[in-house]
This record gives sequence, C-alpha cells and structure tokens, in this order.
Amino acid sequence: MTTPPTRIGVLASGGGSNMQAIFDGIDAGEIRGEVVLVASDNPDAFALERARRRGIATAVLPYRDFPSRAAFSAALAAPFLAAGVELVVYAGFMRMVTPEFTAHFTGRSINIHPALIPSFCGPGFYGHHVHEAVLAYGAKVSGCTVHFVEDEVDGGPIIVQRCVPVREDDTPDTLAARVLVEEHRAFPEAVRLYCAHRLRLDGRLVRVLPD
Repeated sequence: MTTPPTRIGVLASGGGSNMQAIFDGIDAGEIRGEVVLVASDNPDAFALERARRRGIATAVLPYRDFPSRAAFSAALAAPFLAAGVELVVYAGFMRMVTPEFTAHFTGRSINIHPALIPSFCGPGFYGHHVHEAVLAYGAKVSGCTVHFVEDEVDGGPIIVQRCVPVREDDTPDTLAARVLVEEHRAFPEAVRLYCAHRLRLDGRLVRVLPD
C-alpha cells in the first residue's frame, strides 16, 4: 500500500524563495509531499502570492494583532492543526514562536539558517545580520544549516549543512547570494529525506536511513 504524500505547512515572512525550491522539488517528483498551507505574519509577503498561484490555502496573522508572543503562537497553531499538517517548514519566518506552537509539532518542524550552526546563530542572528557577523569575524567558510526546530533558537539537531567559501572581497550581499544558492539545495534535500521517512533522531544526532 502506497503511503500518501506528507502534508506540509510553511511559515514565511518574505519572498518565499526557499519555499519555491520545495515546490520545484515536489513538481520534479523528488519530494513526496504536498504543501497544504502557507502562513505568514506579513500580509505583503510574496510567499503568499506564490501559494495562491498554486491554489494553496493561506493564513495571515499580523503579529501586532496579538497581545503577546504566546497568544500569537497559539493562534498560529490553529490553521496548521486544522489542515492536518504533518511537517512544518520555516522558510524565512521572522517571528519567534513559543511552545504554544512548537509543542504541537515536536520532531516535525524544520528551519533553515544562513550560517553553519553552531556558529553565528541564536537570538539576533537573522538575515543580513548573520552575513555581516561572518565577515566581521573573518571567517573563511560560511554556508547554511537545516535543523529540527526546538524551543531554543537555532538549537535543534542538524539535518543538512552546505558550505561556501568566504572571499576577501565579499560584502554581506555577495555572501548572502552565494549562501542562498546552497539554501535552495539544502532545504529541499532535508524535506525530501523527511517525507521519505529517512530521518531518525538519536539524541542530537540525525541519522539518515538507507533508501
């Protein structure tokens, strides 16, 4: 008996290029999953338009409409639970959520971070702040990390990492562009492995099971 595609829900605050990379993997038959919901805290996020063009349900929850982060997180969980989401993908989501959301999806949420965790990660390290910090430190290598989501920011077990060299003439923009290329490879790969039931947690170690 063939198992149905994994039901995927996406959190995004911006353009959704990493989400598009997942769409491309699904369309190519590489990812056995189906995106059933895209939610954002930003009504103007282009990720929402990408979803609507594919007929995918969307949910918009502006953070300012809620009295606390916990209230926002609880409200955010509702459409994901209603949609029967099995895997939550954080694709450039710029809001921190609390256990009111994460507790529903323990071991079933993944995030991508634009650096090689455990370096240049945690509170305050997001977007261009990451690449600025990498250059200021003089690091010779950077990259991206896909990891399981836990309550500690960027603290979950690592699934996939990809590296890029840091060049002496790099700016935050040029480094970000090179890292983004690898993000678009790493994120679909992690989603593919999850949907194929090939990831197993062994403490902090994520084991990739044979195909």
